[in-house]
Amino acid sequence: MTALSRGARALFLLGAAAFFGLPLLWLLLAPTRTADDLTTGSPLGFGSLGRVGDAWAHLMSYNDGEITLWIGNSVVYAAASVALALLLCVPAGYVLAKHDFAGRRTLLTLSIVTMILPPAALVLPLYLEMSAVNLAGTIWAVILPLSFYPFGVYLAFLHFQANLPDSLLDAARVDGASELRLFWSVALPLARPAIALIAFFGFVRCWTDFFLPFVMLSDDRTFTLQLGLMSLLQSTGAVNNSSGFADLDIHQPEAALAGLVACAPLMIGFVLAQRFLRTGLLAGAEKG
Repeated sequence: MTALSRGARALFLLGAAAFFGLPLLWLLLAPTRTADDLTTGSPLGFGSLGRVGDAWAHLMSYNDGEITLWIGNSVVYAAASVALALLLCVPAGYVLAKHDFAGRRTLLTLSIVTMILPPAALVLPLYLEMSAVNLAGTIWAVILPLSFYPFGVYLAFLHFQANLPDSLLDAARVDGASELRLFWSVALPLARPAIALIAFFGFVRCWTDFFLPFVMLSDDRTFTLQLGLMSLLQSTGAVNNSSGFADLDIHQPEAALAGLVACAPLMIGFVLAQRFLRTGLLAGAEKG
């Protein structure tokens, strides 16, 4: 590699780091400052840690601390959706990878096609379906659709196909193991990297989803954090000083802190799952 190419690569990486890193740095620093400091002072200046507490108190003043309810709702929706998705995706991927049956190829093709469909295209049919069974407006109108995760099925299928030898299953069958025992005692312990991948990506999908809760939910007591923050920011002085709640003193620092609260579970989850994610992504890389 020539010095010119190394310099170009370093310059590109520095540019990318600045492009993506500076907004994140601003987001981290903004809650430490006042709204006036953000508009008149240095964009990346640091205020005081005490201002973070003040910003959180201002957020808690909205509807008697309803933000904590939205956080709890998001945790419940994400946890339930991921748990159901794992119960569905891992067995489905195993069956598709290790059993030959009529319609197998069709099911796999449908999983791939559904996986690449824009999520917004499915929201209206899902809403009509939830309304038909009187679940629209309830937590199940969010949990059940988010549990349908074709990408998780495909990840499990790829993992079992590449990392679970048929000879291992045949040996267990010779020893008298049933199909359920094969899955529970042989396949599932080997699928931990795939389970970690499905759980992480499923959690990110559930936690960040906005449009589905926006369509399904009408009561603000059932809102997710993302949906609730939209309501909060639109009805306070953070983006509209003429709103009816502008006297709550919720402005840009509070909006930045709310954004950090929304991002924190994703960052924590990525750090905790990093080892499993790396193992899952590299699984099968050495197979010929």
